[in-house]
Amino acid sequence: MDDLVAPVVAVAQSEAVVDDVDRNLATLARLAARARELGADLVVTPELFATGYAPDRAWRHDGAAVRDALASIARAERIALVASSVEAVAVGGGEVHRITASLFDPDAGELVRFGKRHLFGEVERAWMTPADAYPPPFAWTGVTWGGGICYDVEFPEFARAQALAGADILLIPTAVPDAEGGVDGLGEAWHYSASLTSMLQVPARALESGVAIAYANHCGPGFTGRSCIATPFGRHAVLLGDGEDVAVARIPLDAILRARAVNTYGPDLARG
Repeated sequence: MDDLVAPVVAVAQSEAVVDDVDRNLATLARLAARARELGADLVVTPELFATGYAPDRAWRHDGAAVRDALASIARAERIALVASSVEAVAVGGGEVHRITASLFDPDAGELVRFGKRHLFGEVERAWMTPADAYPPPFAWTGVTWGGGICYDVEFPEFARAQALAGADILLIPTAVPDAEGGVDGLGEAWHYSASLTSMLQVPARALESGVAIAYANHCGPGFTGRSCIATPFGRHAVLLGDGEDVAVARIPLDAILRARAVNTYGPDLARG
């Protein structure tokens, strides 16, 4: 693809069915086609959508075959696709499994694959192995992109590391479980909702690190939906609801530079 000075990025969300890979791939193809109709250059899709988000089961599916199918979707729909799969890694005489995401170019196929650094919850930690480090940013179409998966973006250190390494736009497949909790009798200010990840944390990461973030979540029972694209001004350019949807945002690189001039957190941190 040609270099882009203002890439149009989409986030897509839907409901996956655990272990029904063919159905989930058909859903991804439909979402990718819709993103392309909306003018997107690239679409971010949820974590482990092709297999369904079930870390104790996703590793049983052939990750390489899943990635081949995802590359075929990108090629058929003529759009770059960010999608997640499980990677088997040989260690000693056996193998471990990692949650990964890849960028599939419509012409060149899989260009980059990055692993999840911060595993979430007991099930992920029981069945998956974390990436050794945050992935380095990568160049594509004249833009420097960063990649992370789900829980990674909830750590300020992740977004800051990506920004300091040169990333302008972060691509985040995610699977946020619907969770609520708090302290009885103290009111809403003392109540937690997992939807705050999309509503609060992602825009905060974008603001404090001077990057745009495209964050694609599952929807349906057990998930929070609310996929979003946050700007480096700490606001949502896109915020989806609870159901299946696709939306796009144009992200001018000069606007990212302007945001960094307004809020100079990066150079000020370096000054100490």
